[in-house]
Amino acid sequence: MPEGREHFAEGFAKANVPSIPQLIEIAQELGVQFIGCQMTMDVMGLTKEDFIDGIDVGGAVTFLEFAKDASPTLTF
Repeated sequence: MPEGREHFAEGFAKANVPSIPQLIEIAQELGVQFIGCQMTMDVMGLTKEDFIDGIDVGGAVTFLEFAKDASPTLTF
């Protein structure tokens, strides 16, 4: 979590919403594939080690190749 945003990792306990780590675990158990954008990582000075285990890294072509058969996709 970025500095100053640690509270997001705790979730919204009163609303019974899972924390971000719990949501990631659930997504991985369901077979969600995480793809980090290589260009964005380069611009921000990030490496694969800065992310959760199990993330793939690739450019637009990597994503589009995966996304053409995926249902649904989420990008941000």
